[in-house]
Amino acid sequence: MTPSPSRRSLPDRPHGHLIGAYGLPALAALLFLIFSLALPNTFPTLDNVSSILSNQSIPAILALGATIPIVTGKFDLSIGFGLGLAHVMVLQLIVEGGWPWPLACLVVILGGTAFGTLNGVIVEFGRIDSFIATLGTGSILYAFTGWITGGARIVPGAGGLPAAFTDIYDSKFLGLPVSTYYVLALAAALWLLLERLPLGRYMYVIGSNTRAAELVGIPTRRYSIYAFAGSGLVVGFAGVLLAAQQQIGNPSVGIDYLLPAFVGALLGSTAIKPGRPNALGTLVAVAVLAIGLAGIGQLGADFWVIPLFNGAALLIAVGLAGYSARRRQRVGATQPRRSPAEPSAVPPTDGPPPEGTP
Repeated sequence: MTPSPSRRSLPDRPHGHLIGAYGLPALAALLFLIFSLALPNTFPTLDNVSSILSNQSIPAILALGATIPIVTGKFDLSIGFGLGLAHVMVLQLIVEGGWPWPLACLVVILGGTAFGTLNGVIVEFGRIDSFIATLGTGSILYAFTGWITGGARIVPGAGGLPAAFTDIYDSKFLGLPVSTYYVLALAAALWLLLERLPLGRYMYVIGSNTRAAELVGIPTRRYSIYAFAGSGLVVGFAGVLLAAQQQIGNPSVGIDYLLPAFVGALLGSTAIKPGRPNALGTLVAVAVLAIGLAGIGQLGADFWVIPLFNGAALLIAVGLAGYSARRRQRVGATQPRRSPAEPSAVPPTDGPPPEGTP
């Protein structure tokens, strides 16, 4: 049966594809231009750019970490709570325990990885929705953070923290904050993992259609646990950087990073490769949010504008991510289906939608 002209025309929309893929980077450039014209003396300066990169590096890292489980169709809502516990634990071990800072950082990162693995086990073997499971484990982490700190801040003594420890966040390289290079390195590593290695391709198949992944022999539980473990590792690393930035342990600070992280991850799935979460898209989305927040702040907006901006951006991100995913499925349905054994093949879409798909 010959497809209708409307269905045949779906894949042949190069202009629409370009707008979908590169509309978000264009928006970032447009926002920067608008704020530069509105604030010509302060916004388009190297100091301001450096400040934006420094302030948004931890949200960017956390957004990249949140992207990993989303690739498999899952959500990790414990990342904000894990960030709070990780940065408190680093300072607790250094200040109260007297540990060498490299050892304290390593233990916290490994602990984050272990907890991420536990999240994956609970979701996959407990058959609990990832949204509910990680919200529950995150609340436990928050309680544990309060127990460790007694609800009070951890403040270093008169000698302060080791300079080598604070330098992992405060120092600069080639005129830019060193934390910027962490973000770029992590984005490059995730791009390589998701786009060029079989592990990432299997995760995409799982996120697109879990039943199809099982039919072709992909161990879906194992790779989903890998995704949560990767998220936990990134959260542990972000906690180390947050401790070096704040230099004071605040038991409630991590929650503030949860919403921006998911806004970046979900909005990123509408850019570069619309319809699928990807590291470069997340990086672009974080840039849009960073420029918008910096410009709003410098224009003298009230404090409530920032959560309003984040909330509206999340709603837009979820809506656009759902639209991009549906459009990708419609386009894929008009193309010849290849063998599921091929890593890059589009999996069948006749099964139940994966968990967390908008």
